[in-house]
Parts: sequence; C-alpha cells; structure tokens
Amino acid sequence: MSFTVIIPARYASTRLPGKLLEDIEGKPMIQHVWERSMRSGASQVLVATDDQRIKSVCEAFGAKAELTAESHRSGTERIAELVSRLRFEPEAVIVNVQGDEPLMPPSLIAQVAENLEVANDAQVATLCERISVGASVLDPSVVKVIFDKNGYANYFSRAPIPWDRDGFAAGRETVDLSKPYYRHVGIYAYRAGYLGVYLTKPPSPAERSERLEQLRVLHHGGRIHVAEACERPGPGIDTPGDLEKVRKMMQRRSETNSP
Repeated sequence: MSFTVIIPARYASTRLPGKLLEDIEGKPMIQHVWERSMRSGASQVLVATDDQRIKSVCEAFGAKAELTAESHRSGTERIAELVSRLRFEPEAVIVNVQGDEPLMPPSLIAQVAENLEVANDAQVATLCERISVGASVLDPSVVKVIFDKNGYANYFSRAPIPWDRDGFAAGRETVDLSKPYYRHVGIYAYRAGYLGVYLTKPPSPAERSERLEQLRVLHHGGRIHVAEACERPGPGIDTPGDLEKVRKMMQRRSETNSP
C-alpha cells in the first residue's frame, strides 16, 4: 500500500508560539514527528508550513518542506493546498500527522492509512481509544466519538457521548466505565480528491459550536471510518506544561535504552 504523510506545521500557537521548533532531546519537535512518520512505511513525508523558519529547520535535517498560505484556518486546509499544488491522484491516500505529536507511534500512521484503503466508501479515516479514566469523559478538551457496527462515525463531541441517562440522573460525579466511551485520536487519512471537495463545503452549525472540523464531513454526507488504535498514542503538546511532560517522558526513554 502506498500513502503520503503530510505534516501541517503552523508557526503561530495561542498557548505556545513556535512550539514546533522547541528542543526535545537535542532535536526540534517537528523532527521527532518527521522521523516517526518516516518509519511508518509512507512512500513520502512532506511538511506543509506557513513559516520560513520552520521550512529552513526541516530542510536542515533532511525533510522536504513546502511553504503554504498563512491564511489557512486548519491543518486540513493547509494539506489541501499542497495536495492541489502537487496534483495527487484523486484516490491517493494522504495521512495528516500533526506537527505537535512527537510521540505518535508509526504503527498508528500505517494503521489509519490502511483502514482508509480498505473502507472503500469512506472519504476519511481516523482512530480512537477506549477511555479508562472517568474524568476524561467529562473533560471538554477530550473529544469523544461514537460509531456504528461497521466502524463509521455517527458523531464527535466534547460532551460525554453516548449520554448515560440512568447513570447521570443523580449527578455526574462518577462515570460508569463498564459502558464504552471512546476518545478520538487526532490523526486522519483522506482520499486526495476529497480534500478539494471538503474545501468547497461551508462549516456546519455543529462544527462551529463544538470547534471540531470533522463534523463538516458528516454534515455534508461524507463518511469517516473509525477504528480502535492498535497502540496507545502518546500525548500531543499544546501548552508549556505539555512540553515539559513530553521532555521528561522522552528523557526517561533515552535513559532506559542507553547502554
């Protein structure tokens, strides 16, 4: 199976500007993401950025990087520009690996690409994992997903879904985790031809409310295949606290693997 990884790499960040260039174990964050993507079996790995500083750093460690417009509102839009410019075949599989995921397992990148290849009637594929901590069900920063028996997404939400009517009737202090809740893992595979279609569709009311761009796909009749991740994904980095947490995790791994 052939697929391409494109890493959207925006310089600006509300809580941690320039985070993709932050040092982790002697390398910029974006390099860790690129190296893991290279180990996924992808036929090529590209970086789509809006900033010359990121482009220069990527080229220095051997990555192919392309400048894209600063006006894009999402990583999907940035990837779509590059896919159009490079004229990918409509059925080509494009995997979006976020630039702030330096612990993304290569196995998950390959898994989401393969899932889209197999799910012939899906335009997009993504992953999820079973939630094991009750507080995560109630946390709006943790995106939940529900899907049908064939693995196609019904809905994504920051709210607890499905709603446990009887369990929550007396309050939400505890969550019954014997009932399955799934966290959305933010990695996507797209059919290249669909990306151009996606850009022509206006945001849906639910997307505006939840701030979840995948809801635009569902609103306009697209299908998203969802599979449980074959390996536990690492944490992404949004804040200085997240960065320090990942630095400590990777330092421990280096110490464990050192001779």
